[in-house]
Amino acid sequence: MKDKKKFPLSWRVTAYIVMIGFTLLTTGPLIWLGYSSFKPNADIVRNIFSFPKAFYTENYERAWRLNFPASISGANRATMGTFAVNSLIYASTGTIFTTLFAMAAGYALSKFRYRISSAIYGFFMMGLLLNVYAVIVPLFVMENKLGIQDTRLGVILPYIAFGMPFATFLAASFIKGLPDEVEEAAIIDGASYLGVFWNVIIPMSRPVVGTILIFIFLQNWNEFVLVLVLTSKLAIRSLPVGINAFAGGMSRDYGTQFAALVIGTVPMLVFYSMFNKRLQEGFAGGALKG
Repeated sequence: MKDKKKFPLSWRVTAYIVMIGFTLLTTGPLIWLGYSSFKPNADIVRNIFSFPKAFYTENYERAWRLNFPASISGANRATMGTFAVNSLIYASTGTIFTTLFAMAAGYALSKFRYRISSAIYGFFMMGLLLNVYAVIVPLFVMENKLGIQDTRLGVILPYIAFGMPFATFLAASFIKGLPDEVEEAAIIDGASYLGVFWNVIIPMSRPVVGTILIFIFLQNWNEFVLVLVLTSKLAIRSLPVGINAFAGGMSRDYGTQFAALVIGTVPMLVFYSMFNKRLQEGFAGGALKG
């Protein structure tokens, strides 16, 4: 009762109105996109806001199977299935290696107290100030010189590099709060530092490991600029870039275009809804523990 007296009724009503309005602005376009993807193109052109008279699933069949670009024959063609598999490869591989390297770096920086530990940690944190647009040109030139431009390896390596700063920050903050006595007891029992890392640090750091996995996977799955610039072959491009190409190549077929957008959006909505609670717990409990 005391909490309610702090905020007048008018403030609470205003807050609810703002939250409801924000929810409608966020979910409204997604709902419209969802039911519009089940409408024939003619119905969409006739009335873009009308509900479908029947579920027209051919949009999804055409979006999944159709080769793009249809005007080009040869190896430089791809389907939505190809884009989805590439996204899964990039997101999964990048997430696993980023999490592993970040946990190792966090353990070293928080528990091995060398003189240069603070300087190295500072370099990692400087990575938080960089964005992909600032380094995309030199990155493209460097990969071209190394011969990994237009390859899957040339995509995965930048994914790992751009995910490391924030993941290392989370890992180091959490591991720093773990008691040193547990690590010292394991070493006294004869465990090596590698054994301590795998058998003590990783099991005790499950909350932050889960947070890093979820956060980095979402980031990698939705990444657009790196794949767009560093690849030219459609066969190795990811789902967001593929959908962009799909939309440009079939700009008049809105039904198929909307179906392609839904195919790219639904997996992330499902993934986030499944792990939303774990992500919040990791940020609240794990990242702030140190």
